[in-house]
Amino acid sequence: MPFSFEPITVLAPATVANVVCGFDVLGFALAEPHDVMQLRLTEQPGVVLIHEDDFDLPTEPSRNVAGAALLAMLRAVPEEVGVEVRIRKTIMPGSGIGSSAASAAGAVVGLNTLLDNRFSKPDLVIYAMYGEEVASGVRHADNIAPAIYGGVTLIRATIPAPDIVPLDAPPLFVTVVHPQIEVKTADARKILKQEVPLRDAIRQWGNVGGLVAGLLQHDYALIARSLEDVIVEPVRSILIPGFQEVKDGSRVAGALGGGISGSGPSLFMLSQDEATARAVENVMHATYQRLSLDYHTYVTTISSTGCQILTEAPQGV
Repeated sequence: MPFSFEPITVLAPATVANVVCGFDVLGFALAEPHDVMQLRLTEQPGVVLIHEDDFDLPTEPSRNVAGAALLAMLRAVPEEVGVEVRIRKTIMPGSGIGSSAASAAGAVVGLNTLLDNRFSKPDLVIYAMYGEEVASGVRHADNIAPAIYGGVTLIRATIPAPDIVPLDAPPLFVTVVHPQIEVKTADARKILKQEVPLRDAIRQWGNVGGLVAGLLQHDYALIARSLEDVIVEPVRSILIPGFQEVKDGSRVAGALGGGISGSGPSLFMLSQDEATARAVENVMHATYQRLSLDYHTYVTTISSTGCQILTEAPQGV
C-alpha cells in the first residue's frame, strides 16, 4: 500500500454558525477552543474510535459523528484501508459552538491528509455532513464549511453539491459565553416555524446581503446594522437564560452585535478590538453570576485556517 501508517494530529476548531441572520448559510471558525484528534491508517478496513475525554460519546462508528463521516469517506476509497482515531474533545457537546462539526471535519481532513489529499474541500464537506446528520438529523454545512475552509464562509447551496464561498472579513474579535445548560440541535430545530411572513423574509434577506457586503467591504457599521435576525432568534432565544440581558449589555459595551451561536446555548458577540471584547466578557460575567448559572467564556478571533495538521502532537494525545 502506498500510504504512510505514521499517525498525524489535527486541531479541529470550534465554529459559530448562522451568524445571527444567516440561518444554515453563514458560519465562521474560531481561533479557540479546538479539539485534538490523532489519526493513523490501518490495514484492517473500518473505523476504530478511541475517546480520550469524559463526554461518554458513542464509539460505534455509525453512531458517532466522526465515525459516520469517516465511513462515508472510506466508501469512496477503492483501496482496502481502515483508520484509527483518538479524540480529545475540549469543545463540549451541545455547546452550540460546533462540537459535532469539529469532530466530523477534523476526521475527514485528517484522513484526507493520510490519503495524500486526494479529495477536494467540497468533497470533504459532503463526507463531514454525514456526521452532522448523526448529531442533528440534518446534513447542514454552516459549521462544517468554516471548520474545513477556515474564516467566514457562505454556504450558497449543499444540493446537488456543496457551493461554498469563502468571504473576506475585517479583523474581528469574538466573545463567546457558554451557559452550562444543553440545547440539543435537533430539539432547537423542532421549535422553528416552517413558514414565515413575506415581510420577515424580505427583512432577513436584506440583513444577510448587508452582512456579506459589510464583511467584504470591511464596513463595521454595515456589519452592525445587519446583525439582526427576525425569524430564528425570537423563537430560540426563549431557551437561553440571560439572552436579552447579554445582547443589550454587549451593545452598550460597544459590541457590533451578535446573538445565538448555532442552536445555542452559547452566545457570541463581535467587536472591533480586544478591549471592547473584554468589556463584553464582563457583561457576560455579570449576567450569569446574577443568574447563579455556571458558564464559560472565550475571548478569541476568527481563525483563517480551519482544521490544522500538526507536525508534532501536543501532550496527552
